[in-house]
Amino acid sequence: MKGEAGRMQHSDKPKQEGHIWGSMRRTAFILGSGLLLLVAFWNSVTWHLQRFWGASGYFWQAQWERLLSTFEGKEWILYIIGAAQVPGLLFWAFNGLLLVVDTTGKPNFISRYRIQVDAEKLRQSVRTVLFNQCVISLPMLVFLYPILKLWGDPCRRELPTFHWFLLELAVFTLIEEVLFYYSHRLLHHPAFYKKIHKKHHEWTAPIGVISLYAHPIEHVVSNMLPVMVGPIIMGSHLSSITVWFSLALITTTISHCGYHLPFLPSPEFHDYHHLKFNQCYGVLGVLDHLHGTDTVFKQTKAYERHILLLGFTPLSESIPDALKKME
Repeated sequence: MKGEAGRMQHSDKPKQEGHIWGSMRRTAFILGSGLLLLVAFWNSVTWHLQRFWGASGYFWQAQWERLLSTFEGKEWILYIIGAAQVPGLLFWAFNGLLLVVDTTGKPNFISRYRIQVDAEKLRQSVRTVLFNQCVISLPMLVFLYPILKLWGDPCRRELPTFHWFLLELAVFTLIEEVLFYYSHRLLHHPAFYKKIHKKHHEWTAPIGVISLYAHPIEHVVSNMLPVMVGPIIMGSHLSSITVWFSLALITTTISHCGYHLPFLPSPEFHDYHHLKFNQCYGVLGVLDHLHGTDTVFKQTKAYERHILLLGFTPLSESIPDALKKME
Protein backbone atom coordinates (compact mmCIF):
# COMPACT_ATOMS: atom_id res chain seq x y z
CA MET A 1 0.00 0.00 0.00
CA LYS A 2 2.81 2.40 0.86
CA GLY A 3 4.53 1.70 -2.45
CA GLU A 4 1.31 2.29 -4.35
CA ALA A 5 0.73 5.56 -2.49
CA GLY A 6 4.26 6.67 -3.33
CA ARG A 7 3.73 5.88 -7.03
CA MET A 8 0.45 7.84 -6.98
CA GLN A 9 2.15 10.87 -5.40
CA HIS A 10 4.97 10.68 -7.96
CA SER A 11 2.52 10.49 -10.89
CA ASP A 12 0.49 13.38 -9.46
CA LYS A 13 3.51 15.73 -9.42
CA PRO A 14 3.64 16.35 -13.22
CA LYS A 15 -0.14 16.88 -13.18
CA GLN A 16 0.22 19.48 -10.44
CA GLU A 17 2.96 21.28 -12.39
CA GLY A 18 0.80 21.26 -15.52
CA HIS A 19 -2.10 22.57 -13.46
CA ILE A 20 0.03 25.47 -12.22
CA TRP A 21 1.05 26.55 -15.73
CA GLY A 22 -2.52 26.21 -16.97
CA SER A 23 -3.73 28.27 -14.02
CA MET A 24 -1.19 30.99 -14.80
CA ARG A 25 -2.53 31.26 -18.35
CA ARG A 26 -6.10 31.46 -17.07
CA THR A 27 -4.97 34.04 -14.53
CA ALA A 28 -3.53 36.27 -17.24
CA PHE A 29 -6.75 35.94 -19.25
CA ILE A 30 -9.08 36.69 -16.32
CA LEU A 31 -7.07 39.63 -14.96
CA GLY A 32 -6.67 41.09 -18.45
CA SER A 33 -10.36 40.67 -19.24
CA GLY A 34 -11.31 42.20 -15.90
CA LEU A 35 -9.17 45.26 -16.58
CA LEU A 36 -10.69 45.68 -20.06
CA LEU A 37 -14.22 45.44 -18.64
CA LEU A 38 -13.32 47.97 -15.96
CA VAL A 39 -12.11 50.41 -18.60
CA ALA A 40 -15.14 49.73 -20.83
CA PHE A 41 -17.62 50.63 -18.08
CA TRP A 42 -15.47 53.37 -16.59
CA ASN A 43 -17.74 56.36 -17.24
CA SER A 44 -20.98 54.71 -16.13
CA VAL A 45 -19.48 53.37 -12.90
CA THR A 46 -17.75 56.58 -11.81
CA TRP A 47 -20.11 59.30 -13.07
CA HIS A 48 -21.56 60.29 -9.67
CA LEU A 49 -18.18 60.09 -7.93
CA GLN A 50 -16.66 62.23 -10.66
CA ARG A 51 -19.27 64.93 -9.99
CA PHE A 52 -18.23 65.00 -6.33
CA TRP A 53 -14.55 65.08 -7.25
CA GLY A 54 -15.15 67.89 -9.72
CA ALA A 55 -16.92 69.94 -7.08
CA SER A 56 -14.16 69.48 -4.49
CA GLY A 57 -11.16 69.13 -6.80
CA TYR A 58 -10.18 72.80 -6.68
CA PHE A 59 -10.09 72.72 -2.88
CA TRP A 60 -7.60 69.83 -2.84
CA GLN A 61 -5.54 71.38 -5.63
CA ALA A 62 -5.29 74.60 -3.60
CA GLN A 63 -4.18 72.70 -0.49
CA TRP A 64 -1.57 70.80 -2.50
CA GLU A 65 -0.18 74.00 -4.00
CA ARG A 66 0.04 75.48 -0.51
CA LEU A 67 2.10 72.47 0.61
CA LEU A 68 4.36 72.81 -2.43
CA SER A 69 5.02 76.45 -1.64
CA THR A 70 5.81 75.56 1.98
CA PHE A 71 8.34 72.87 0.95
CA GLU A 72 9.64 74.68 -2.15
CA GLY A 73 13.16 73.45 -2.88
CA LYS A 74 12.74 70.64 -0.32
CA GLU A 75 10.11 68.53 -2.06
CA TRP A 76 11.89 65.34 -0.96
CA ILE A 77 10.81 66.11 2.63
CA LEU A 78 7.20 66.36 1.45
CA TYR A 79 7.68 63.03 -0.35
CA ILE A 80 8.96 61.31 2.83
CA ILE A 81 6.01 62.68 4.81
CA GLY A 82 3.50 61.44 2.24
CA ALA A 83 5.08 58.11 1.34
CA ALA A 84 6.37 57.03 4.77
CA GLN A 85 5.12 59.07 7.71
CA VAL A 86 1.41 59.36 6.87
CA PRO A 87 0.95 55.63 6.08
CA GLY A 88 3.10 54.74 9.09
CA LEU A 89 1.06 56.89 11.46
CA LEU A 90 -2.19 55.39 10.17
CA PHE A 91 -0.72 51.89 10.60
CA TRP A 92 0.21 52.49 14.25
CA ALA A 93 -2.99 54.41 15.06
CA PHE A 94 -5.11 51.51 13.84
CA ASN A 95 -2.87 48.85 15.37
CA GLY A 96 -2.60 50.80 18.62
CA LEU A 97 -6.34 50.49 19.09
CA LEU A 98 -6.21 46.77 18.27
CA LEU A 99 -3.28 46.21 20.65
CA VAL A 100 -5.29 47.71 23.51
CA VAL A 101 -8.06 45.19 22.83
CA ASP A 102 -5.57 42.33 22.33
CA THR A 103 -3.79 42.95 25.64
CA THR A 104 -6.75 43.92 27.83
CA GLY A 105 -9.73 42.22 26.21
CA LYS A 106 -11.60 45.51 26.46
CA PRO A 107 -13.83 47.00 25.23
CA ASN A 108 -15.96 43.87 25.02
CA PHE A 109 -18.00 45.09 22.03
CA ILE A 110 -14.81 44.75 19.94
CA SER A 111 -13.20 41.71 21.60
CA ARG A 112 -16.32 39.61 20.93
CA TYR A 113 -15.44 39.70 17.23
CA ARG A 114 -12.09 37.96 17.86
CA ILE A 115 -11.56 34.87 15.70
CA GLN A 116 -8.83 33.24 17.82
CA VAL A 117 -6.44 34.43 20.51
CA ASP A 118 -2.65 34.09 20.95
CA ALA A 119 -1.07 37.25 22.38
CA GLU A 120 2.36 35.88 23.45
CA LYS A 121 5.72 37.16 22.08
CA LEU A 122 4.14 40.58 21.47
CA ARG A 123 7.00 42.79 22.72
CA GLN A 124 9.64 41.08 20.57
CA SER A 125 7.32 41.22 17.57
CA VAL A 126 6.77 44.98 17.90
CA ARG A 127 10.55 45.50 17.96
CA THR A 128 10.88 43.49 14.74
CA VAL A 129 8.13 45.50 13.06
CA LEU A 130 9.76 48.80 14.04
CA PHE A 131 13.12 47.52 12.71
CA ASN A 132 11.52 46.58 9.39
CA GLN A 133 9.83 49.96 9.07
CA CYS A 134 12.81 52.12 10.08
CA VAL A 135 15.80 50.17 8.75
CA ILE A 136 14.28 48.57 5.63
CA SER A 137 11.10 50.35 4.51
CA LEU A 138 12.35 53.92 4.98
CA PRO A 139 15.59 53.49 2.97
CA MET A 140 13.65 51.70 0.22
CA LEU A 141 11.17 54.59 0.02
CA VAL A 142 14.03 57.10 -0.07
CA PHE A 143 15.60 55.13 -2.93
CA LEU A 144 12.21 55.07 -4.68
CA TYR A 145 12.12 58.86 -4.96
CA PRO A 146 14.79 59.29 -7.71
CA ILE A 147 13.28 56.33 -9.58
CA LEU A 148 9.86 58.01 -9.59
CA LYS A 149 11.42 61.27 -10.78
CA LEU A 150 12.66 59.48 -13.92
CA TRP A 151 9.01 58.96 -14.97
CA GLY A 152 7.71 62.30 -13.76
CA ASP A 153 8.06 64.30 -10.58
CA PRO A 154 5.86 62.69 -7.84
CA CYS A 155 5.56 66.21 -6.35
CA ARG A 156 4.43 67.84 -9.60
CA ARG A 157 2.00 70.70 -9.25
CA GLU A 158 -1.10 69.20 -10.87
CA LEU A 159 -3.03 66.54 -8.96
CA PRO A 160 -4.18 63.44 -10.91
CA THR A 161 -7.74 63.36 -12.23
CA PHE A 162 -10.28 61.18 -10.47
CA HIS A 163 -10.46 58.69 -13.35
CA TRP A 164 -6.68 58.38 -13.53
CA PHE A 165 -6.51 57.86 -9.76
CA LEU A 166 -9.04 55.00 -9.95
CA LEU A 167 -7.16 53.43 -12.85
CA GLU A 168 -3.97 53.59 -10.80
CA LEU A 169 -5.63 51.86 -7.85
CA ALA A 170 -6.88 49.08 -10.15
CA VAL A 171 -3.40 48.60 -11.62
CA PHE A 172 -1.73 48.74 -8.19
CA THR A 173 -4.13 46.09 -6.85
CA LEU A 174 -3.60 43.69 -9.76
CA ILE A 175 0.18 44.03 -9.62
CA GLU A 176 0.23 43.50 -5.86
CA GLU A 177 -1.98 40.40 -6.17
CA VAL A 178 0.31 38.78 -8.74
CA LEU A 179 3.62 39.69 -7.08
CA PHE A 180 2.48 38.89 -3.55
CA TYR A 181 0.90 35.54 -4.45
CA TYR A 182 3.93 34.17 -6.28
CA SER A 183 6.56 35.62 -3.92
CA HIS A 184 4.57 34.38 -0.93
CA ARG A 185 4.12 30.93 -2.41
CA LEU A 186 7.83 30.79 -3.28
CA LEU A 187 8.69 31.57 0.34
CA HIS A 188 6.75 28.45 1.34
CA HIS A 189 9.14 26.31 -0.72
CA PRO A 190 11.23 24.15 1.65
CA ALA A 191 14.39 25.90 0.43
CA PHE A 192 13.16 29.24 1.79
CA TYR A 193 10.52 28.50 4.41
CA LYS A 194 12.65 27.40 7.35
CA LYS A 195 15.27 30.15 7.02
CA ILE A 196 13.01 33.04 5.98
CA HIS A 197 9.23 32.70 6.04
CA LYS A 198 8.91 30.58 9.18
CA LYS A 199 9.48 33.73 11.26
CA HIS A 200 6.18 35.24 10.06
CA HIS A 201 4.38 31.96 10.76
CA GLU A 202 5.43 31.90 14.40
CA TRP A 203 2.00 33.47 14.87
CA THR A 204 -0.61 30.82 14.03
CA ALA A 205 -3.26 33.19 15.40
CA PRO A 206 -1.98 36.58 14.17
CA ILE A 207 -2.80 40.09 15.36
CA GLY A 208 -2.74 43.28 13.30
CA VAL A 209 0.81 44.44 13.98
CA ILE A 210 2.13 41.02 12.86
CA SER A 211 1.38 41.98 9.26
CA LEU A 212 4.93 43.43 9.12
CA TYR A 213 6.56 40.86 11.42
CA ALA A 214 8.87 39.13 8.97
CA HIS A 215 12.44 38.24 8.09
CA PRO A 216 14.18 41.22 6.41
CA ILE A 217 14.39 39.37 3.07
CA GLU A 218 10.69 38.60 3.17
CA HIS A 219 9.89 42.18 4.11
CA VAL A 220 11.68 43.41 0.99
CA VAL A 221 10.46 40.76 -1.46
CA SER A 222 6.92 40.10 -0.30
CA ASN A 223 5.86 43.19 1.69
CA MET A 224 7.54 46.17 0.01
CA LEU A 225 8.14 45.34 -3.65
CA PRO A 226 4.56 44.25 -4.50
CA VAL A 227 3.19 47.64 -3.40
CA MET A 228 6.08 49.71 -4.82
CA VAL A 229 6.14 48.33 -8.37
CA GLY A 230 2.73 49.75 -9.31
CA PRO A 231 3.57 53.41 -8.57
CA ILE A 232 6.89 52.99 -10.43
CA ILE A 233 5.17 51.65 -13.55
CA MET A 234 2.45 54.31 -13.46
CA GLY A 235 4.80 57.20 -12.60
CA SER A 236 2.39 58.13 -9.84
CA HIS A 237 1.78 61.42 -8.08
CA LEU A 238 2.58 61.58 -4.36
CA SER A 239 -1.13 61.88 -3.55
CA SER A 240 -1.81 58.50 -5.23
CA ILE A 241 1.23 56.96 -3.53
CA THR A 242 0.14 58.16 -0.08
CA VAL A 243 -3.39 56.81 -0.48
CA TRP A 244 -2.15 53.50 -1.93
CA PHE A 245 0.49 52.85 0.74
CA SER A 246 -2.02 53.73 3.46
CA LEU A 247 -4.67 51.43 1.99
CA ALA A 248 -2.13 48.61 1.62
CA LEU A 249 -1.06 48.88 5.26
CA ILE A 250 -4.62 49.08 6.59
CA THR A 251 -5.70 46.15 4.39
CA THR A 252 -2.86 43.90 5.51
CA THR A 253 -3.56 44.90 9.13
CA ILE A 254 -7.21 43.87 8.75
CA SER A 255 -6.23 40.55 7.13
CA HIS A 256 -3.95 39.76 10.10
CA CYS A 257 -5.89 41.37 12.94
CA GLY A 258 -7.97 38.33 13.95
CA TYR A 259 -11.13 40.43 14.33
CA HIS A 260 -14.00 39.92 11.90
CA LEU A 261 -15.48 43.37 12.49
CA PRO A 262 -18.74 44.69 11.00
CA PHE A 263 -18.49 46.58 7.70
CA LEU A 264 -14.76 45.79 7.25
CA PRO A 265 -13.17 43.22 4.90
CA SER A 266 -13.12 39.65 6.19
CA PRO A 267 -9.81 38.41 7.68
CA GLU A 268 -10.91 34.75 7.54
CA PHE A 269 -8.99 34.04 4.31
CA HIS A 270 -5.53 34.99 5.51
CA ASP A 271 -6.24 33.87 9.06
CA TYR A 272 -6.80 30.38 7.66
CA HIS A 273 -3.45 30.59 5.88
CA HIS A 274 -1.72 31.17 9.23
CA LEU A 275 -3.63 28.21 10.64
CA LYS A 276 -2.86 25.69 7.87
CA PHE A 277 0.17 27.22 6.01
CA ASN A 278 -0.53 25.60 2.60
CA GLN A 279 -3.78 27.38 1.72
CA CYS A 280 -4.82 30.95 0.78
CA TYR A 281 -1.53 32.54 -0.35
CA GLY A 282 -2.93 35.63 -2.09
CA VAL A 283 -4.72 38.85 -1.19
CA LEU A 284 -7.87 38.86 -3.33
CA GLY A 285 -8.13 35.07 -3.66
CA VAL A 286 -8.32 35.09 -7.47
CA LEU A 287 -4.98 33.36 -7.94
CA ASP A 288 -5.73 30.89 -5.15
CA HIS A 289 -8.92 29.92 -6.96
CA LEU A 290 -7.10 29.46 -10.26
CA HIS A 291 -4.24 27.49 -8.72
CA GLY A 292 -6.49 25.43 -6.47
CA THR A 293 -4.76 26.63 -3.30
CA ASP A 294 -8.05 27.39 -1.56
CA THR A 295 -9.85 24.05 -2.04
CA VAL A 296 -9.48 22.95 1.59
CA PHE A 297 -10.45 26.42 2.82
CA LYS A 298 -13.68 26.24 0.80
CA GLN A 299 -14.72 23.15 2.76
CA THR A 300 -14.51 24.89 6.15
CA LYS A 301 -16.77 27.02 8.31
CA ALA A 302 -14.18 29.79 7.95
CA TYR A 303 -15.07 29.96 4.24
CA GLU A 304 -18.77 30.34 5.11
CA ARG A 305 -17.78 33.22 7.41
CA HIS A 306 -15.60 34.82 4.73
CA ILE A 307 -18.14 37.53 3.92
CA LEU A 308 -18.68 41.20 4.71
CA LEU A 309 -20.41 41.33 8.11
CA LEU A 310 -23.36 43.71 7.71
CA GLY A 311 -24.84 43.17 11.19
CA PHE A 312 -23.52 43.21 14.74
CA THR A 313 -23.80 39.52 15.62
CA PRO A 314 -20.29 37.97 15.38
CA LEU A 315 -20.09 35.39 12.61
CA SER A 316 -18.28 33.06 15.01
CA GLU A 317 -21.63 32.89 16.83
CA SER A 318 -23.98 32.70 13.84
CA ILE A 319 -21.68 30.30 11.92
CA PRO A 320 -19.75 28.45 14.65
CA ASP A 321 -17.14 25.80 13.98
CA ALA A 322 -18.51 22.28 14.10
CA LEU A 323 -18.09 20.70 17.53
CA LYS A 324 -15.68 17.78 17.59
CA LYS A 325 -17.38 14.49 18.28
CA MET A 326 -16.53 12.78 21.53
CA GLU A 327 -14.37 9.72 20.89
